[in-house]
Amino acid sequence: MYQKHFRGGSHSSVSRQFNYRKPAGRHGTSHVGGSRGGFRGNSGGSRGGRGGGRGPGGGFAKHIDVSKFINKAVITEKTEHFVPDHTFTDFQVDTRLKTNIATKGYFVPTPIQDKAIPHIIRGADLVGIANTGTGKTAAFLIPLINKVLLNQKEKILIIVPTRELAQQIEQEFVGFAKHLAMWAVCCVGGASIVSQMKALARPFNFLIGTPGRLRDLIERNKIRLNEYSTVVIDEADRMLDMGFINDVKFMVGAMAKQRHTLFFSATISREIEVLIKQFLTDPVMISVKTGDTAQGVDQDIVRVPLGKNKLDVLQELLGQPGFTKVLIFGKTKHGVQRLAEDLSRRGIISEAIHGNKSQSQRVRALKSFKDHKVKVLVATDVAARGLDISGITHVINYDVPATYEDYVHRIGRTGRAGKKGQALTFV
Repeated sequence: MYQKHFRGGSHSSVSRQFNYRKPAGRHGTSHVGGSRGGFRGNSGGSRGGRGGGRGPGGGFAKHIDVSKFINKAVITEKTEHFVPDHTFTDFQVDTRLKTNIATKGYFVPTPIQDKAIPHIIRGADLVGIANTGTGKTAAFLIPLINKVLLNQKEKILIIVPTRELAQQIEQEFVGFAKHLAMWAVCCVGGASIVSQMKALARPFNFLIGTPGRLRDLIERNKIRLNEYSTVVIDEADRMLDMGFINDVKFMVGAMAKQRHTLFFSATISREIEVLIKQFLTDPVMISVKTGDTAQGVDQDIVRVPLGKNKLDVLQELLGQPGFTKVLIFGKTKHGVQRLAEDLSRRGIISEAIHGNKSQSQRVRALKSFKDHKVKVLVATDVAARGLDISGITHVINYDVPATYEDYVHRIGRTGRAGKKGQALTFV
């Protein structure tokens, strides 16, 4: 018998039962939920496989107790309601920028926006600690656009870990900066470096990019860091995880000593604390982090019994009501691509994004998913941080993440903007 169970109650979107013969062996019960013992390694690619996945740097994935993947969403009327100190009209920014903010539908700031924007406007260095999906992009873009309006010669560098996050920030910038006579250049890997060099030769105020491509352009003398007096380091913890931190140190170190530095991260480790002391001067520390995982996300596990095909179980889950916009995470580029192709052959049209895709292919895949042209997006951890894709109903960890931090950021793609989401992890 295969049935969905939750601690503290059932969830209507995964309620129908599947009649499977109970296999022999210690994993004899097939269900979502249940035993909360430990689990080592990953559960393989789209065609099955052995556990023991490798984590960052080639070492074996850290042991994550299965119980950390099981958590009922907390929805209670006693939850404290955030009351901001400001509205967007209260901020001391140009009236034209206020018009663009309102046009984008921004009226009441999120906690990170409410607390950070006034400090950034006055030029203070800042460390912002907030869960993913809390509005950090607008928290720094709005005051920095105003900064450029006050001084058209101002140039701002924004460093992010992934191509998708860089492009998302660029899209946000376009809306906020409409009709303000300022421009941004986005420089990421996987896209034409020649086109980016041409863009850098034209006037602009914002440079948004990933560390590797920025470093390449610096070494080609297309970017002169001494021209930048403001830097944003976004998703700093992910930068550290992905091995980009030396590039970040190089770039910030080559900028002027008297600079305006903004530092955003979802977590603060000892290594991040060292970077803060190295990069920032008397920073304002703002933390609006409410917990490791989103309170609006139901979290549970899917046990695959011995003798049962993992892909068959996934297909049956995706066929249930409520699975309307599903983000699936896999361990490897090849496994992710193969899984998307396998699902499409089974009639579940899917797209994949991973490091072997060109940037244009990744953009098209994301757009198809955002526009509801495909039901399923299969991704490596490149999609786990920073992306703001509205309406994701489910996040499925087809392969167990290498670290719990990766898990937190994966499932942060659902349960956003006050909506309820569901995260399921195959074990």
